[in-house]
Amino acid sequence: YSSSPHSDSEIIGYALDTLYNIISNDEEEEVEENSTRQSEDLGSQFTEIFIKQQENVTLLLSLLEEFDFHVRWPGVKLLTSLLKQLGPQVQQIILVSPMGVSRLMDLLADSREVIRNDGVLLLQALTRNNGAIQKIVAFENAFERLLDIITEEGNSDGGIVVEDCLILLQNLLKNNNSNQNFFKEGSYIQRMKPWFEVGDENSGWSAQKVTNLHLMLQLVRVLVSPNNPPGATSSCQKAMFQCGLLQQLCTILMATGVPADILTETINTVSEVIRGCQVNQDYFASVNAPSNPPRPAIVVLLMSMVNERQPFVLRCAVLYCFQCFLYKNQKGQGEIVSTLLPSTIDATGISVSAGQLLCGGLFSTDSLSNWCAAVALAHALQENATQKEQLLRVQLATSIGNPPVSLLQQCTNILSQGSKIQTRVGLLMLLCTWLSNCPIAVTHFLHNSANVPFLTGQIAENLGEEEQLVQGLCALLLGISIYFNDNSLESYTKEKLKQLIEKRIGKENFIEKLGFISKHEFYSRASQKPQPNFPSPEYMIFDHEFTKLVKELEGVITKAIHKSSEEDKKEEEVKKTLEQHDSIVTHYKNMIREQDLQLEELKQQISTLKCQNEQLQTAVTQQVSQIQQHKDQYNLLKVQLGKDNQPQGSYNDGSQMNGIQPEEIGRLREEIEELKSNQELLQNQLAEKDSLIENLKSSQPSPGANEESSATDSARDSEQIADLKQELATLKSQLNSQSIEITKLQTEKQELLQKTEAFAKSVPEPEQSETVTAAKATDVEGRLSALLQETKELKNEIKALSEERTAIKEQLDASNSTIAILQNEKNKLEVDITDSKKNKTIFWCCWLIRIRKYFH
Repeated sequence: YSSSPHSDSEIIGYALDTLYNIISNDEEEEVEENSTRQSEDLGSQFTEIFIKQQENVTLLLSLLEEFDFHVRWPGVKLLTSLLKQLGPQVQQIILVSPMGVSRLMDLLADSREVIRNDGVLLLQALTRNNGAIQKIVAFENAFERLLDIITEEGNSDGGIVVEDCLILLQNLLKNNNSNQNFFKEGSYIQRMKPWFEVGDENSGWSAQKVTNLHLMLQLVRVLVSPNNPPGATSSCQKAMFQCGLLQQLCTILMATGVPADILTETINTVSEVIRGCQVNQDYFASVNAPSNPPRPAIVVLLMSMVNERQPFVLRCAVLYCFQCFLYKNQKGQGEIVSTLLPSTIDATGISVSAGQLLCGGLFSTDSLSNWCAAVALAHALQENATQKEQLLRVQLATSIGNPPVSLLQQCTNILSQGSKIQTRVGLLMLLCTWLSNCPIAVTHFLHNSANVPFLTGQIAENLGEEEQLVQGLCALLLGISIYFNDNSLESYTKEKLKQLIEKRIGKENFIEKLGFISKHEFYSRASQKPQPNFPSPEYMIFDHEFTKLVKELEGVITKAIHKSSEEDKKEEEVKKTLEQHDSIVTHYKNMIREQDLQLEELKQQISTLKCQNEQLQTAVTQQVSQIQQHKDQYNLLKVQLGKDNQPQGSYNDGSQMNGIQPEEIGRLREEIEELKSNQELLQNQLAEKDSLIENLKSSQPSPGANEESSATDSARDSEQIADLKQELATLKSQLNSQSIEITKLQTEKQELLQKTEAFAKSVPEPEQSETVTAAKATDVEGRLSALLQETKELKNEIKALSEERTAIKEQLDASNSTIAILQNEKNKLEVDITDSKKNKTIFWCCWLIRIRKYFH
């Protein structure tokens, strides 16, 4: 199809399908094994023929750029089949092909799900066991695209597409430190948290969901695997805690209804997320199970570990989780040991502690529980001399009525009772870990006179292959009792113990038995991984950390056994000398530490002084710049002042002083005199204006010197007007009262006249009565005339007051107008005076500047 035009997509599609059918081994039903092998061989042969010419693979890659479905899909399937048949060879061809990997990455962006999903399968085959291609794919934004697909498909609830994407992610990240770092730096760990939001459900766990979640947990473990560089693992562990991924895993751990295999893998995942990370270990210690009353998650897990009815893989996972919790965690080790001490044991027995569970497992009838509890307790003592000494205080009540015995003694008692091999191996590993690097524990062990004879008896016997491992561990324990012996017991000093070995066992026989440990078939398996991963309980013999201890102590114990007493003395002297040297070194270290602190303080002081110096230099620079600006301004001013009077040509140095000519000084003095005369003239004009204002004000009836006096006069006039109004109102009231009285009198007069007329008609009036009546009438008329006259006078007086009021008001308006005119004229004069003062001030400032420059 190389000669066919790309436009003929149908022919190209048929050709690709044909090649795929020739090379592929995807037979639906293969009954006979021989036919399967022949098909595989045939497919490999056809693949080898196809890729012999690399142009074929290059052409296939170019065809994958075609968007036509009938070309792209068969091309993807064919290339996938080629990678399955001869992966490394095809990978190499694609790697050297220009933009080969980038072309394949475009398949993940295809909108057609069939091509996208097969593209994921293609990338799975492409990235398998090839670090270079894995890096290229990762840097082609594969993480972003794959995580988007997983999210679109529903995370753990998705179908097989999610499974394929997770397998591809594992290919990209497993054993690839560069891609792991890129994944962490790209903040992709945070996007993993929604995967584990499965809730507390009793249903809804389909087989596909279990598979997806299993792969997701494995992907988390890939990022925090103990086999990764410690720095990379630590950074991923911290990121998982910060984004809440660890918290989500612990939620699954304590949830109900979770399938057993998912729960087991979750425990293993949490184990590696917290292993050696103090922050994560502290968080895990604070997690409580949703029980009533709440119990720590560690206690709940230990219950499963020492329960023989639990699945074996689950018990192994719990042991691994406990080991990881205590790994490099002295705080956690102290908390576990403290639960065994008398002062912290709950006497009521209502709540059970981790220490009590471990002791219960240590002395139960189940050998697997014995081994797990012994190993777990050994990890609580790992590289922690303080807790080894604390554990010596633990006392156990064996039976009612008998005195309590120490935990150390109880362990040796069980050893001497001839229990199962798995139990004895576990207890011997615990004792070896406990006594190593702890002379006080060695002394306590040797203080029991039955322990050394038991060990020598076990080592000296010729037992079967099954017991050889126990003999080797007994030899190791006795060797530790010699190597870490401080000779505090007279009966069991180093020298006496070596003599006992030589007498009852023989040095060579002792060394041979000691070598049984590292030669055991299970020893190498346990030394490979920290995780206790065993196919069945019978294989559960060695612990990973214990294999490290054996490797460390086997050689030094062998040397210690072969040393003579003189060599031991020399070694003791060397140790004392080394201790002295150590004390001297410690002293100097302390001195160096103090000097480092002082040096750090001095550095800080120097840094502070440098900052101050820089600030001062900056200030000096600014001041120098300002001085230079002033100089430039001075020179410019000098040039401007000298343009008018300085003649062209050279100047006589004696006829000038600092650049100012005597003629210029004279001219300036004349200007000063002229300004003074102008000022006096303005002041005289101002005085004349002031006098004119005074005269105008004095000519007014209500004089006022300024706005304040005019306001006072206005107030006074207002008061006069108010008085006049009040007086007018009084007069009006009097007039009204008099009018009423006149009306009353007129009414009375009318009545009298009417009575007089009526009387005159009826009775002839005598002369006297007429006289009296006439007198009364005259009197009334007089009073009435007087009242009318008084009323007339009051009206005249009111009219006069009204006219006076109008005149006063007109006079006040005229006065206010005059005051406003005078005030405007005064304001103009004050403005003129202010301008004159400003000119005078500017002149004097210029004159003072010139005088200063003259004298400086």
